[in-house]
Amino acid sequence: MERFLNRTIKEIHAALISGEVTPEQLVAEAGEQIARDRCNAYEAKALKSARRKARQLGEIKASDYLAGIPYLAKDNYSTKGVETTASSRILEGYVPLFDAEVIRRLSRHGALMVAKTTMDELAMGGTGTTGRLGATHNPYDLSRIAGGSSCGSAAAVAAGDVPYALGSDTGDSVRKPAAYTGLVGFKPTWGLVSRYGLLPFACSLDTVGWLTRCVWDSAALCRALAGRDEKDMTTLQRPKHDYIIDVETRAGGRRACYFPAVIERCSPAVQEAFNRVVEGLRKQGVTVEAYDFDTALLDAIYPTYMVISCCEATSNDAMYDGMRYGPAGSPDSKTYQEFMTSARTRGFCDLIKRRFIIGSYSLLAENQHDMFQRAQRARRVIVEALNRMFEEYDYLVLPAAPTVAPKIDELSYSWSKEPAFADNHLALANLGGMPSLTVPMGFDNGLPLGVNVTGKVLDDGGVLGFGQRIEDVTGLVNLTVGEVR
Repeated sequence: MERFLNRTIKEIHAALISGEVTPEQLVAEAGEQIARDRCNAYEAKALKSARRKARQLGEIKASDYLAGIPYLAKDNYSTKGVETTASSRILEGYVPLFDAEVIRRLSRHGALMVAKTTMDELAMGGTGTTGRLGATHNPYDLSRIAGGSSCGSAAAVAAGDVPYALGSDTGDSVRKPAAYTGLVGFKPTWGLVSRYGLLPFACSLDTVGWLTRCVWDSAALCRALAGRDEKDMTTLQRPKHDYIIDVETRAGGRRACYFPAVIERCSPAVQEAFNRVVEGLRKQGVTVEAYDFDTALLDAIYPTYMVISCCEATSNDAMYDGMRYGPAGSPDSKTYQEFMTSARTRGFCDLIKRRFIIGSYSLLAENQHDMFQRAQRARRVIVEALNRMFEEYDYLVLPAAPTVAPKIDELSYSWSKEPAFADNHLALANLGGMPSLTVPMGFDNGLPLGVNVTGKVLDDGGVLGFGQRIEDVTGLVNLTVGEVR
């Protein structure tokens, strides 16, 4: 049978409208692809309900871009009747009674969720190796990571299993995997899309995001998912907006900058690919200039992000005590504290425990001033410097990662002794709540490289439009490696 799910949303929609394929056939194809998975990309499956919903779909209208098309959801989205573990042993067996708002909106648009995807446990970590099912592999090279924490979503879309997948982005968790797997990864403005039903990691940083195979598809999802939700008090009240028009018209500004300090710390292949993108943009009439951003503030990104995220995670995840969710604590426990300790000791991996220790230590009354409050002040200084930059330029353009995806057996889990801001600068957009988009920019020995665009708060349409300009330059659209297993 002819393949359809290794195409873009726009192309699959056209095939549905023309009658080349039916929603039931697409679900069947998704099931076949999932069964052949060798990337370790999947948690719970939802094929039975997807088949039922596919049969119930009526005529698909020309404006219903998502109707009848299978998709995947990262395993930290609440899905009614489908196990949701956030790839953690502490939540094994938890089946929610409600759908996350983004799941509900996609369902309302006729989209068909076929499975949940693997992730770094509780969305913490950037390697895709800390989940309860083990490491998730990059379909371009199974010895390498797909990135984290939205590793399963990235690996599955890149492998051609579905045209798009939901992820979540707290520091770079959608945009870095997109770079490693040749995809488009979008993190909207904080508050533009409801987080209701997204299991929290760090609420002031968490953002709903998604991975697609072209910028147009990302805009179609933004159009469907953006908007006020009364169940999430942090969502913004904004007029309904068609982000597809922004992409098709290449909307937005024409002044961009980059940080030389980041570029010089990237591999030669990344620098070469980035320079080609810059020259291509300049030929389109876009101004792209170097900007001298204080390296002391770049050095502060990692410690600031780590302290704030660990503190918020420690508070958010205190509810996982072995009583209300997942496997119970030891029956030999004599006190509630012993019961909780035994459950959390067995339920969390070492990385999670380490982050909880950092968060708890930073939140102690005697440490808050020097740790948590100091990190919050540093966050403000960093964001104020970014906003001053955005008074001169519309967009910040940088390589999404300094190298290709690392090999799994070469990873180091020790704390970095150097800030390594070339590897973690994407967290700037989370600290400032800004829209940020990763787009493919080239290859290094067959492995994908990505370029990132970050814009002003609420300029999501402009960021998507600028991303389309980059896609015009590179011509890298609909990259899949479905044959690589």
